[in-house]
Amino acid sequence: MSRRALTLLLAGFLVLAFGVVGAFRPVPYVVLSPGPTENTLGEVEKKPVISITGRQTYPTSGALSLVTVAYQGGPAAQIDLLTALRGWIDPDVAVVPQETIFAPDRSAKEVEEENTVEMTNSQDSATAAALHELKIPYSIVVSVNSTEKGKPADGKLLKDDEIVSIDGKETKDVEAVGAAVKAHKSGEEVVFGVLRGGKKAEVPLRTVAGSQGQPQVGVLMQTKYKFPFDVDINVGDVGGPSAGLMFSLGILDKLTPGELTGGKKIAGTGTIEPTGEVGPIGGIQQKMIGARKAGATVFLTPADNCAEAVKAAPDGMRLVRADTLHGAVQALDALRTGKGDVPACSS
Repeated sequence: MSRRALTLLLAGFLVLAFGVVGAFRPVPYVVLSPGPTENTLGEVEKKPVISITGRQTYPTSGALSLVTVAYQGGPAAQIDLLTALRGWIDPDVAVVPQETIFAPDRSAKEVEEENTVEMTNSQDSATAAALHELKIPYSIVVSVNSTEKGKPADGKLLKDDEIVSIDGKETKDVEAVGAAVKAHKSGEEVVFGVLRGGKKAEVPLRTVAGSQGQPQVGVLMQTKYKFPFDVDINVGDVGGPSAGLMFSLGILDKLTPGELTGGKKIAGTGTIEPTGEVGPIGGIQQKMIGARKAGATVFLTPADNCAEAVKAAPDGMRLVRADTLHGAVQALDALRTGKGDVPACSS
């Protein structure tokens, strides 16, 4: 073998070796794919997704399914370049920068904890929205979910403390508590008024600067509702707030005579406010694909996701625009009876 041929062979081998090594190098991307689809009128692990006690319920049929997105990757388990390349050529998945899912200052564990809290809040908001639609009264409290280790609230605010005031001023929602804390300068004292075991207490805390320089005390809060009957939602390991609309519809269907679906398989997504407004979500393409694979032919779509959804809707999937819970109920009534307008998504 000539020296030239040997040189070319060696160069080719090195290029191949570097290519193989490079293909398995971790890259800061996350692969999103269609996740599990669960019927809110059905069961998960032999338990009803939605259980209601203390109030009359009615038979249901068909499906009102929530949809999810599965992800691969993250700070603790980065995907390699080869996995990312496979994702880029697969029309059913999306490859997005890691910081889209995991903020630079948040660990994978913290993101999972936040998703769990968001799911709990979403379930409560969904119940509140359903009762609001049915004009059934309920009350609201702000509750401590957890505290950050080493921060001022650690060991001083306890899980399930009800926060009723800040610096002596009554407060009724999480946003108001956060705003009251941020109104202080870092290092200033803020006094939390709490109900703990039915007794009032004052907890003074000195704020510290957070990662963005804003004052904080390191408490993770959630809005809790006191409903006139028990609504229990069981979805296993699903996290995040995007199933709110479908939870509300499932609760409504169980609490009212007749059947919202007319026996059809309907899926959808969207966050829900206690007053019934439907908000946008991420991963709409993967969620629609998962819904279609599960047999759904109608997909309830948040208005702000409509333009994106129209471009990626699977064959055989009818997109119905959902601005509010009330509007979604009206749309399902129109689909079932054939009477009235069904709002469609437009690009």
